[in-house]
Amino acid sequence: MSGSNARNARRRVVITGLGVIAPNGNGVAEFELALRKGRSGLKTQQSMIDAQFACTVAGTPTGVDALCKSTFSEEELLAMNMNHRYASLAALEAWQDAGLERPSRDSDVVDWDTGAILGTGIGGMDTIAEKVVPFTNAGKVRRMGSTSVEQVMASGISARISGQLALGNQVTTNSSACSTGSEALVMGMERIRAGLAERMLCGGAEAASHYIWAGFDAMRVLNRGSNDQPEKASRPMSASAGGFIPGSGAGVVMLESLDSALARGARIHAELVGGMVNCGGHRMGGSMTAPNPTSVQRCIAGALADAHVAPEQVDAINGHLTATGADPKEVDSWEKALRRRPGTLPPITATKSMIGHALGAAGGIESVASVLMVARGFVHPSINCEDVHPEIEKHAASIPHEMRELPDLDVLVKAGFGFGDVNACLVFRRYRA
Repeated sequence: MSGSNARNARRRVVITGLGVIAPNGNGVAEFELALRKGRSGLKTQQSMIDAQFACTVAGTPTGVDALCKSTFSEEELLAMNMNHRYASLAALEAWQDAGLERPSRDSDVVDWDTGAILGTGIGGMDTIAEKVVPFTNAGKVRRMGSTSVEQVMASGISARISGQLALGNQVTTNSSACSTGSEALVMGMERIRAGLAERMLCGGAEAASHYIWAGFDAMRVLNRGSNDQPEKASRPMSASAGGFIPGSGAGVVMLESLDSALARGARIHAELVGGMVNCGGHRMGGSMTAPNPTSVQRCIAGALADAHVAPEQVDAINGHLTATGADPKEVDSWEKALRRRPGTLPPITATKSMIGHALGAAGGIESVASVLMVARGFVHPSINCEDVHPEIEKHAASIPHEMRELPDLDVLVKAGFGFGDVNACLVFRRYRA
C-alpha cells in the first residue's frame, strides 16, 4: 500500500469520555464552569509552611475523600494512596461519560478491546516518604502492610484501574516528566490506529504532597513571591511571573476508534487527529530542565503534519506555559511553528494559571480542558497575566483574559514539554462525520 493510501486508510480516533479531578473542580461539569469563569484552585498549603518551603502555595483538589467513600469500597480504599484515588475517580468518570457500565467486581467478563495508558511523573512519593522509609529505618518493615508495593510502583495507577474496569488490552504507565499526560494520549491514539485496541483510557495523575514538591522548591523554580495571594500566584506569560506553582489531580480521556463509537451509538466530544512526541537531545539550548526550541517547533509541526492540518488552520492553542522564563521562548516557538506574524497568533490559553503545574497529570487535565473548548466552542481565560511579559507583548491580543466564545473553533493544538527535553503535541478537531 502506498504511503498516501496508508494514511487515508488509518483508523480515525475520537474522544467519547472525559474525567477530571482538578484543584478548581471535581468532575467535568464543575471543571468546565471553573474554566469559563477563570476560577483559580490555588491555596495556601500548611504542609509547605511546616516544612519551611519558600513557596507555600499549591493546587490540590478538595472533597476527594468524600467522593472516594461514595464510589469505592472500604477494602479498596485501604489499598489506594492519593495518586490511585485521583486516577481512579477520573478514569471512572471518563468510562461512564463514554456510556459504558461499571463492571461488577464478581464478574468474570474481561473487556479485551479496552486498555489504559495512564501516566505519572513522580508516582507514590508520598507513600514512600510517609510509610516505606520511616518503617524501614525503624526496623518495622512488617508494619508497612501488604499493599505498599502496589501503591509505590508507578504502574500502580493503571493496574488499579484495570481491575476496577476489567480491562484486557494493553495496560501500562508512562512517565516523561511534564509531557507525561499528553504523551499518553499520543500512545493510545497510535495503538487504536494500528488496530490493536478499540478503546484506550489515557491521561495522567499526580498526588498532592509536599514530598513531591520539595525538590522543585530546592531548585528555586517555584514562585516564592506570591504566598500572600495564592489565587494570583500562577502567572503564565506575565512580566511578574516568578516560577510555577505545583498542582495535582488527574485527567483521563477515553479514546476510541470511530467505528467502535458509531457502532455503539456513543456521544463523540471531539476527534484526536494527530500527535507527535520527540526530544531535543539536550542540545541547541535544550538541557535536563530546558527545552530545545528547535525540537519544540519540530514537535508542533510534526503533529500538524500527522493530522493533515495546515498551520493556518489552527484556531486555538493550549500551551504548556508554566510561568517560568521558558514562557517567552515557548510563545516564540508557537509563532515560528504556526508561521504567524505578531497579531495573528490564535488565542493562546494557559490552564496552569488556574490549577498550577500538575506535573505528570498536567497533560491529562489540560487535554480535558482542550476537548471541552473544542466541543463547546470557547477558549478559557489565561488569568494573572494582565502585565504581559515584554517578549510576549507583540502577541498580547491573542491572550484571552476573559472567556471568549468561539463558535467556529475547529482545530486546537495542545502541547506539553518536560524535564529531560521531551515534548508531546496533540491536535484536537471538532468532530465531523
